[in-house]
Amino acid sequence: MNEYQEILADSADGIAWITLNRPDKRNALNDQLISDLKIALGRAEADEDVRVVVIRGAGKDFCAGADLSQLQRLSGATVLDNLEDASDFAALMLQLRKLRKPVIAAVHGRALAGGAGLASACDLVIAARSASFCYTEVRIGFVPAIVTAIARRNLSEKRAFEILCTGKALTADEAERIGFINRVCDDGSFETEVREYASGIAKLSGSAIGLTKSLLYQTDSMTFEQAIRAGVEMNAIARMTPDCQAGIQKFLSKS
Repeated sequence: MNEYQEILADSADGIAWITLNRPDKRNALNDQLISDLKIALGRAEADEDVRVVVIRGAGKDFCAGADLSQLQRLSGATVLDNLEDASDFAALMLQLRKLRKPVIAAVHGRALAGGAGLASACDLVIAARSASFCYTEVRIGFVPAIVTAIARRNLSEKRAFEILCTGKALTADEAERIGFINRVCDDGSFETEVREYASGIAKLSGSAIGLTKSLLYQTDSMTFEQAIRAGVEMNAIARMTPDCQAGIQKFLSKS
């Protein structure tokens, strides 16, 4: 029996599969779905058998963004109530960033507004060729506020401005061309290619990927010298991991 209300979650062969499961609402993000996602990610982090996480959507779309009916209810609430609600989504974005294990967004159909933000907050994005991405917030007088920090780190300033401030829709091919996503797969082979890609990552050193992810995102706010110094410290830490020591021994035994 599924223990979550708005997602499905299972794991096999080192991969944790998390499926947004509100297909009748195009997997729109409400409080319960966000809560379920946080719990599932926490469990994947704690599970030593899990090496990589894949987030996908049930039904025709990946995610339509925030549940507008929930936003409408909150329009009459206090500023503090709205701050608390927005903070829940922000916490999910930060959790994805801080998770030691790599997270892949497998996007089919539409990824809209917060759904595009959710995809881009993952470490890697694979899309079906028919998929599309769009920050639609400005079209209803809203602001793509929390996801701006992620889009700005994924894209150049001019590209980020265009997609955030004009609501420009991106095809999967265009999103790949400008570096917003990692790869595009034909629709017919999409699920197979996602599984193969995730399986390849699951075979790599978990400690090496986790430390590399941590270092990569730390450098966002560092000067060049600070980033180099952080690299020195991470280099020393990595040398002490069992994976690194075993890898060096294996390499030397072949020479």
